[in-house]
Amino acid sequence: MSNLKLIECPRDAMQGIKNFIDTEVKIEYLNALLKVGFHTLDFGSFVSPKAIPQMADTREVLARLDIEHSSTKLLAIIANLRGAEDAVAFPEISYLGFPFSLSETFQQRNTNNSRENALELVAEMQDLCSRNRKELVVYLSMGFGNPYGDPWSPELALDYARQIQQMGVGIISLADTVGGAETESIREVFQLIQHELPDTEIGAHFHATPYNWEAKIAAAYESGCKRFDGALKGFGGCPFAKEELTGNVATENIVRYLEGKGEMLGLDLNAMQVGLEMSGKVMG
Repeated sequence: MSNLKLIECPRDAMQGIKNFIDTEVKIEYLNALLKVGFHTLDFGSFVSPKAIPQMADTREVLARLDIEHSSTKLLAIIANLRGAEDAVAFPEISYLGFPFSLSETFQQRNTNNSRENALELVAEMQDLCSRNRKELVVYLSMGFGNPYGDPWSPELALDYARQIQQMGVGIISLADTVGGAETESIREVFQLIQHELPDTEIGAHFHATPYNWEAKIAAAYESGCKRFDGALKGFGGCPFAKEELTGNVATENIVRYLEGKGEMLGLDLNAMQVGLEMSGKVMG
């Protein structure tokens, strides 16, 4: 069995859709995904319903998920300490995910906070997670550059990753938030951070077009990445990044690529096919 981790992100796929997806539809879809065998399901978020209306029913959805018959762990996204305090109260949730941006502009747009304050939040959230037996996953948003002209370099990414790791965070996911990362930057950042922080789990959360996803996945995989985020059929994108959304890398493409490399992922492909058939209807 492969030691790779696949994280399916229906929350990321759904959050930017303007028409509200019926709660019953979400529950049915997420329960279908829990049968596939993904390591983690990024299922919802504890954020203001004014900011992300699509996630207003996260608590109701969570109460109806059939986790007793699934090995998949649940991850919820949070944007502030209040959301973290809400999320840790649920024993069903294993991971809390927090987006920390290398771009000051995007940190303000995404969480209405400065990077300095967001870094202090990471320390508080990590302490909260430790006390409640949860794991914090920090996403380095704009991990490979940004469209705002804010400073960026591989060394900047390493600097913040090291600060976050020193707080006790064990999982850091590098996010290509607007889908603009070049493969050389991906290789450079992954190799640098993994070399300097060998005991930290470094993940890849890429947004991409149908034409450049494979080069990005290959660059991360060949650089030693063992953790990949995706969304079935490539739906999704961050609504705070820019006007148009660049979708997630399609999970089925990641699976095909990794299996082509001889990785034994242990997924129920029939269950994944059911999820694929449902995803188009769910996302509209």
